[in-house]
Parts: sequence; structure tokens; C-alpha cells
Amino acid sequence: MRVIGIDPGLRQTGWGVLDVGPTRIVHVANGVCRSRGEALAERLLSLFHGLGEVIARTRPDAAAVEQTFVNRDAAGTLKLGQARAVALLVPALAGLPVAEYAPNAVKKAVVGVGHAGKEQVERMVRLQLPGITVAGPDAGDALAIALCHAHNLRHAGRLDAALARAGVTPGAGR
Repeated sequence: MRVIGIDPGLRQTGWGVLDVGPTRIVHVANGVCRSRGEALAERLLSLFHGLGEVIARTRPDAAAVEQTFVNRDAAGTLKLGQARAVALLVPALAGLPVAEYAPNAVKKAVVGVGHAGKEQVERMVRLQLPGITVAGPDAGDALAIALCHAHNLRHAGRLDAALARAGVTPGAGR
């Protein structure tokens, strides 16, 4: 399964694509979509087109997007929410299932600690995907989001297999 992780931002939206197999996770590509223009609508539109091009080129099967971190600046949080809407909408329009993860869940899945620093997350991404070149901090965060989703997919697959062996329909009651 091919997964795209998306780290939404109004100026830069990071993305990272991984191929997730039963025993290996392989880096495919990563990068940053930079918004153009001064008006909010122009910036959102450029992110929309940039992310759409990435999805068309890399052809993922699923997407994972980081949830908004709410801070004290309500106007900034609202603008980030609009960029996040683009990050949710583009893969949904492509017919992809979209998962959302809280920043602490991503850090816990990748580093093992929910309050890890940005440097720790990037270091663990590089350890789990040796030899890659990360296109910047936003791309590194997007790869971490994709890794988080990959780990969750693997665990869900194991749970479904165990339930099937026990004679329970996978996904029932969830």
C-alpha cells in the first residue's frame, strides 16, 4: 500500500510518500508545496494545485493528515485550519481514504514519546528510512505522519488477522 503523509501549512505544506509492505516500509518521495500569492485565496489555491500534482504523480492508496495544533493565536489557528482543509480535500477528491492524527500520536508512533522535539522526530524518520534526503522540516514531519499511518495499518492488519483466526469478522464492532 502506498501512503502519503501531509503536514498542512499555509506557506508550506510538507508531503512524504511511503510504500508499506508486510515487512518493510520504503521511502518513495518527499517534498514541500509552497504557496504563491499574497491573498489567502491565492495561497490556498496554489497549495490545492501543488498537492493535487503530487498525488497525481505519486498515486498513493491512502492519505494521513496531521490535526491542527491549537495555539493562542486564534487568527493563525483559523488560517492553518483552512490549509488543513485543503490537505483533507485534495486526497478525498482523488478517492483516497484520509486518516487524521494528533501531533502527539505521530511523535509517539515514530519516537516512542508523545512530547518529542522536532529534532528527535527527524532523527527517527532518518533512522527508519535510511539514506533518504529530507526536503526540509515540513517534509520530515509529513514522513513522520506517513510512518504513523503505516504503523497503524500494520497493527490493524494484525488485529484483523487475529480476529479472523478467532472466527470474528474483522472490523465488526469497531
